[in-house]
Amino acid sequence: MANDLFSKACKRQPTAYTPVWLMRQAGRYMKEYMAIRERHTFLEMCRTPEIACEVTMQPVRAFEIDAAIIFADILLPLPGMGINLEFAKGEGPVIANPVRTRAAIDAVRLINPEQDVPYLLRAIKMVKAELNGKVPLIGFSGAPFTLASYIIEGEGSRNYVHAKTLMYSDPGAWAALMDKISDVIIAYLNAQIDAGAEVVQLFDSWVGCLSPGDFEKYALPYTKKVIAGIKKTVPVINFGTNTGTYLHLVKQGGGDVIGVDWRVRLDEAWRTIGYDRAIQGNLDPVVLFGPVSEIRRRVKEIIAMAEGRPGHIFNLGHGIVLGTPVDNVRAVVDAVHEFSGK
Repeated sequence: MANDLFSKACKRQPTAYTPVWLMRQAGRYMKEYMAIRERHTFLEMCRTPEIACEVTMQPVRAFEIDAAIIFADILLPLPGMGINLEFAKGEGPVIANPVRTRAAIDAVRLINPEQDVPYLLRAIKMVKAELNGKVPLIGFSGAPFTLASYIIEGEGSRNYVHAKTLMYSDPGAWAALMDKISDVIIAYLNAQIDAGAEVVQLFDSWVGCLSPGDFEKYALPYTKKVIAGIKKTVPVINFGTNTGTYLHLVKQGGGDVIGVDWRVRLDEAWRTIGYDRAIQGNLDPVVLFGPVSEIRRRVKEIIAMAEGRPGHIFNLGHGIVLGTPVDNVRAVVDAVHEFSGK
């Protein structure tokens, strides 16, 4: 591979400079993406391998990033589970048959990735051919708690009332659903690895709504199950948002790399996690709306917090926000390489 620094950093091996990639680096802030989006729905883009490949490659061509991430969505396994998924105007996911009863949980199916998401596996193979060893390719999935919350709530949520109601009122039903979801994720990620993904990431975007005790009881066992079930041939990134107060528990979930958001200092997070794990993060995505001078100052600050220790992967604390100036994305990537010694 021409640039294997990201893979090396996942394994805490020394690198010539800090590798950087950005969550949602393939997306709506790029005019190339929007030109395609004007002609296709979001799900059409995900389910058409040629389009997914093209969108995955757009930021690789535009910036000197050190990893590509397959263009997909964490909810793609849902239709194979018997859950009706659509994206409403504005691209928000809507589930027509949310799962809120034991009978509905019993009806949830496990997936066969080759039958239920063949387009994703084909897209991964196409991207690998297009990359031709330029940088590693990341596959991904939602983590069990986040997928469960979507499935139960039926859409985005502020308070997760339906999910938490099931969790508190019927722990047996919650466990049954989480076990099924965990089995789906294991199959889903292993299929991505078989197709050619060289690193996989779990996104637990909603888990920060839980207290430390609830996280430990209702979410952590299933993250552990998933990571234990992933093939050991590739590194695993375990990322959750709003988990800064219980990173010691997040670490127990497993993963070669722990992703952290911007609500905790990177140096403090790494001390809490322990230096036996790599770390990924953690610039506030909204900083990219500020002047380049401020972006560079913040990047330099985070690079300094890593103290040159092997195992730091620079990223945002969450995904690129719609409307982010493209030149500011480039400024982040270039500053990371400059300040870390490229």
